[in-house]
Amino acid sequence: MLPARKVRCPLLLAALTLAGTALPGAAAPAEEFSPASPGTGTVTVFLVRHAEKSEDDPRDPTLTAAGRGRAVALAELLAPEKITHLFSTPLRRTQETLAPLALAQHLVVTTIMDVDEQVAALLNLPAGSTAVLAGHSNTVPALVTGLGGAVSATVAGRAGPQLHEDSHDRLFVALLTAPNALPQPRLLRLLELRYGAP
Repeated sequence: MLPARKVRCPLLLAALTLAGTALPGAAAPAEEFSPASPGTGTVTVFLVRHAEKSEDDPRDPTLTAAGRGRAVALAELLAPEKITHLFSTPLRRTQETLAPLALAQHLVVTTIMDVDEQVAALLNLPAGSTAVLAGHSNTVPALVTGLGGAVSATVAGRAGPQLHEDSHDRLFVALLTAPNALPQPRLLRLLELRYGAP
C-alpha cells in the first residue's frame, strides 16, 4: 500500500491507476487489464470513517462543527467524480458525513448496518460504478479486509482492529474488477489518502 498523503481530485483516479501498487496475488497488473483507467471494467470505492461526532447523544450523536466542515471537505474533494452510489450505516454521524456529497451529487444514501452486507453491496455494484461508504472506526478496517486489502496503523478493539479514536481524515480508495470481469481476487489497487484537517 502506498503511504498516506493528501491528494486532490481530479487526479485521484489517475493516481489509482498509475501510482498504485499491484497487490500480491492480483489477477493481472493494470497494464494487462483493459481499460487502462477506471471505467467499464472496474468499480471504484471510497471508504471513510464518519467525521467528528458530538457528545450530544451517546447512542446516536450528530457531527460537531468540525465534523460538518469535514463532510463539506469530502464533498468538495469528490466533486469532480461521478458518484453513483452512497452507503452509510443508519446512524446520524455517518449519514451526516455524506449529506453534503449526497446533496451535491443528487443522490440518496442507502443505509446498511451489517458490515458483511455492506461488503456484499460494494462487491455487487455494476461495472463503471463509483461508490462512497461512510463507516465507523471499527468497521472501516473490516470493510477494507472484506474487499481484499489491509489497513495499517490500527489499534486493537473488542471485535478486531479499528482506527484510532481521533482519526477522521483517512480515506481508502479501492479499485475493483467489476463482477464477473476477472477471476478472484477482485481488488486491483488500494490507496490510503488523507483529506480535510488532520
